[in-house]
Amino acid sequence: MSTTTATTPTTATELEAILASAHQAAAPWAALRPAARADILDAVADALDAAGETLIPIAMAETNLPQARLSGELKRTTFQLRLFGEVLRDGAYLDARIDHADAQWPMGAPRPDLRRVLEPLGPVVIFAASNFPFAFSVAGGDTASAWAAGNPVILKAHSGHPELSRATASTITVALAAAGVPAGVFALVLGTEAGATALKDPRVKAGGFTGSIPGGRALFDMANARPEPIPFFGELGSNNPVFVTAAAATQRGAQIASEFVGSFTMGAGQFCTKPGTIFVPRGSEIIESLRATELPAPAVLLNKRIQSGYVEVLEALSSHNKVSVLAQGSDPLADPPSPTLLLTTAADLLAHPESLQTECFGPTALVVEYTNESDLVALAESFEGQLTATIIGTEGCEAGDLIEVLARKAGRVLWNQWPTGVSVTYAQQHGGPYPATTSVGSTSVGTAAISRFLRPVAYQGFPQGLLPEALQDANPLNVPQMINGKR
Repeated sequence: MSTTTATTPTTATELEAILASAHQAAAPWAALRPAARADILDAVADALDAAGETLIPIAMAETNLPQARLSGELKRTTFQLRLFGEVLRDGAYLDARIDHADAQWPMGAPRPDLRRVLEPLGPVVIFAASNFPFAFSVAGGDTASAWAAGNPVILKAHSGHPELSRATASTITVALAAAGVPAGVFALVLGTEAGATALKDPRVKAGGFTGSIPGGRALFDMANARPEPIPFFGELGSNNPVFVTAAAATQRGAQIASEFVGSFTMGAGQFCTKPGTIFVPRGSEIIESLRATELPAPAVLLNKRIQSGYVEVLEALSSHNKVSVLAQGSDPLADPPSPTLLLTTAADLLAHPESLQTECFGPTALVVEYTNESDLVALAESFEGQLTATIIGTEGCEAGDLIEVLARKAGRVLWNQWPTGVSVTYAQQHGGPYPATTSVGSTSVGTAAISRFLRPVAYQGFPQGLLPEALQDANPLNVPQMINGKR
């Protein structure tokens, strides 16, 4: 009788077979025409939708998340697979550029025939997240974008939902096999050691990660310490500060307070875009509204490790001698914890940025009172890289300097909207300067994510029949081409 369970780590022998299979599958998967890969992404999405009645109860049991949330997340997961299919059929993602030979090229020497296109990197190791067991896990955005780019995926399952990971992987494997896809295009591995070993293997050409700063940084360093360093796209942590102007606080203070509570407690505060700090004018209505607000009921966190980590950070913040409790539920350190709002001043935050700007993953946020609106720029400058930064203001307010700083600090800057909720779109940017991510120029959400797992190759002087189809004059793929600098 087999003793293998959903938590049994992948053995060294099993991992070697997975790596060899991924390496072998890389060339044929990359060689598929984009439209053919799009059809396969659609088939995987259809299979996941059809398996929802099986997958969602497993997810509920392992993550403590409600059915409605998980149903919506599964829909998001299959939507983004199909959206990448649309990107493939359009072909613009290939960024095909053709420069015809030009003997009169003005730089003083003839221009050769040069043709440039983006091509897949090779096998990619993806480390799944805990807080989105569908959308940032086995079939999540990293997997979808790496597949769409033409790369095999080795998915390291998150320990917080192993049964769901296996069930999702099984659904994917059956769908890929039915579509005639080589087995090495997808594989699931379990265990910290297996994930690290795969990341260090020379057959792996990139890594993706969503999780904590310590874990992500360790993997990032590992990827860069290889004899052949590889790109590592890690989403690590973010405080997501919110800056409320004096005019906005005067006009709609109670409304801002209510919306803020809804945002920082959404999903029990377990979103990477949760607003962890809000700056409000001293003496504004917002403070009293928050002090008097009825915070949401306690909600169970994703797993015991997140619960213990949350309690540790909350205890450290609460015990800081420059922090007081503004509002709190009946049992903030319990399991499940009731939400907490803490209070400090702008001067104290500037004096203790490292300790007071710590991300608290869970239903806690820090309210910071400022005296002069002119101080907001200095407060914004005090932050490290962020996924998001938000301004709550009024029409006509002078916020240019603050916007300029926040655009340097964050990947997404919001005006009079809340950062929780990251739409899967063409223009989405879910990334930012370190430590929000390890690659400031990339996004892990939206169609631009496909570019992470591609690299440019230029072909010089080749006959038409030997060129990739996207670079041929006949353009059999019918993809957009930039010809001699013009679209």
